[in-house]
Parts: sequence; structure tokens; C-alpha cells
Amino acid sequence: MDIRLVEHPVVRRVADGLHAFNSRHPWSHNDHFHGWILANLPAQRRTAIDVGCGQGGLVARLAAQFTHVIGTDADAAMRAAASRRCAGLANVTIDDSQLGQLVDGTVDLITMVAVLHHLDAEQALLDVKRLLAPGGRFLVVGLAAPASIRDTAWDFASAATNPLIGLIKHPRPVSGGAVAPPFPVRDPQLSFDQLHALVQGVMPGAQMRRRLAFRHTISWTNPARP
Repeated sequence: MDIRLVEHPVVRRVADGLHAFNSRHPWSHNDHFHGWILANLPAQRRTAIDVGCGQGGLVARLAAQFTHVIGTDADAAMRAAASRRCAGLANVTIDDSQLGQLVDGTVDLITMVAVLHHLDAEQALLDVKRLLAPGGRFLVVGLAAPASIRDTAWDFASAATNPLIGLIKHPRPVSGGAVAPPFPVRDPQLSFDQLHALVQGVMPGAQMRRRLAFRHTISWTNPARP
């Protein structure tokens, strides 16, 4: 949520001030959650897929943990950047493969960071469920559209804490104003509650939690087959 769009003069002035401060102390909301992903890896670590791998930051970190890591991205510029980032990692593959093209039950980890809302969510969840090996894990850092008072409260909490996190992560101010993200951006269409219902329908028992930084997380482990 961009609180600068709230039509109230006081809120707009505060929001503009926060935006200016955040631009001087930038930090990656997506990279911030890489630590959460690394802390929740599955026990078996043969193959991992990072869907929508962007510039390859997470892929490079997963390469130290898995026999083979595949970073997929539909954007050619992102694939080129990820390939450069991971050029020295022999166990990394960067390509534009789609989940529907991969072999069932062969993957130990599938990650999506700010990606699920770019996809047909239900089909993506079904593909992930099909691809994960027994004990394989699905870890998501996502965005949802604010649709309830609770959603809005979390967004305002994220807006309020964002400057503090930026000051800690990037204490030296930079000049030049806000920098556009290097990756394709799309506003989420599903609310947290809508996505939660969809996730539970496909992956019963999945854990979905609201987080600061305008994000939520989803964690699901494929139960072992009889």
C-alpha cells in the first residue's frame, strides 16, 4: 500500500515526508526476507528452484546449501543479471523454464519472493504441490492487496517502521531521490484473506503470516507419501 495515495492532507504530508526519508535510506524489502528462507530450508537439499529469481541474490545464497539450484525468470534482463551474479557457481542454472514444464516430485525447495501475485496463483500452487518431493518445502514472501481494517493497520505499521529499518540497514544517506526497482512491478489483486483461503484449499496446513515491510510469508511442507 502506498499511503501517499490516501486522500487526507495531514496523511499526505506525513507520507511525503516518509517517502523522502526512505529514499535517502533505501533497503530491499524482498532481500530482507532471504534470512527467513535460509532459516526454514528442508532437511533434504538436492534441488531448489527460485521462481522469479530476479538478479539472482537468493539463488547465490541457496547454491551453498543445495546440490543444484535453478533460478527461473520470464524477464530476459533479470536472467542476464542473475547469470552474471552466479557465473562462478557450477551448480546453478538460470533459465526461463515454467513450473508446468518440470518433472513431478523431484524438487526439495521452491521459493517465490514477490512473485506469486504476478502468476495465476491457483495454478502456481497446484504446480508447486505436484513438483515438490515428499518433505519438500514451499517458501513464499508475498504481497497482498489491502481489503480490511486489519490489512490497512499492517500497512500503516509497515509504513511507520520502514524508516527505522532503513536507518539501521543504510545509515549513510544517499542523494538523488527514489530509484525505480530494476524488476517488473505489478500491484497484487488478491487480499490476504482471499489468498489464505486459496492456499489452504490447495495446501492444507500451510502457515501464512502477515509481516512488516508490506509482506506476508507462506510456508508449506509436502507431507511424506505412504
